[in-house]
Amino acid sequence: MLAKSARFTQRFEDRIGQLCREMSIKRVAELHSLSWDQVCRMEKSYMRRLLEQNPPSEQLRAIGIDEISVRKGHSYAIVVADLDQRRPIWLGGQGRTEQDMNLFFDIMGIKRCETIELAVMDMWKPFRKATMRYAPNVKIIYDKFHIVKHLSDALDQVRRNEYKRVHEKERRFIKGQRYTLLSHKSNLDIEGRRALSMLLKANKRLNKAYLLKESFGQLWNYKNPTWCRKFFDNWKDQLRWQRLEPFEKFAALVERHWDGIVSYCHPDHKVSLGFMEGLNNKIRVIQRRAYGIKDQEYLMLKVITSFIKEQDLS
Repeated sequence: MLAKSARFTQRFEDRIGQLCREMSIKRVAELHSLSWDQVCRMEKSYMRRLLEQNPPSEQLRAIGIDEISVRKGHSYAIVVADLDQRRPIWLGGQGRTEQDMNLFFDIMGIKRCETIELAVMDMWKPFRKATMRYAPNVKIIYDKFHIVKHLSDALDQVRRNEYKRVHEKERRFIKGQRYTLLSHKSNLDIEGRRALSMLLKANKRLNKAYLLKESFGQLWNYKNPTWCRKFFDNWKDQLRWQRLEPFEKFAALVERHWDGIVSYCHPDHKVSLGFMEGLNNKIRVIQRRAYGIKDQEYLMLKVITSFIKEQDLS
């Protein structure tokens, strides 16, 4: 059977597409004495067929929404994943506006949108507004990793503030320790743990900020909203008289978005909060391999089909 290009068999085209899942277009072209353009066209044709045979589920119970940087200069696209099937189902838009988000829901259709019960996202208002308009039965859950990123930024701001505040002799404990302070202790080597211990002993404010940052992750372990709230109130109480203004701003941020954070405590809302972070890492790998390709359809197909199991389409 010939492929649509009528120059190669569909089986050969599928083989080229399968190889491109593991290698760059340039390398596959070299191995088969083909041009770069020929391999790219065959791979896109293979990925389109793969997607046609594996469309998004008609029942989208839980989705994850995030933005990705498609090129330098604050150029973004939106990626949406089915968290139950653990696969991306759409990538598109020319930015991260409400209008860009609307494109996804328009493609999914009214019936499919009505089945959406949970939507995991960051605290970006346009995402929330579009989702609540198109999915009337949805509950918003704010992504743990984006919230923790805000907390890490607050800790780093405390570090910078302390570096400016303390005397020259004390600065030597803080200088060059950004990675050490923001990393999980388990990820540090012996040298890093020693430096962290010295830093925390030398500066009481950084010590308190570090302990607060480390303990905050317990928030997502609760299954009862009441106990979750008690934990957060106790966490906030520890900020009194500490002069940790960045942490106070972070606490206010959490307060403003509390409903979308505590929503995760409901037993039926325990979806994977780490999938979108892992997906973003995989997208960055795909972008590095496809360096120089500005075709957004290619990136969309590459990302979505990368989670579909390889199969013979002939």
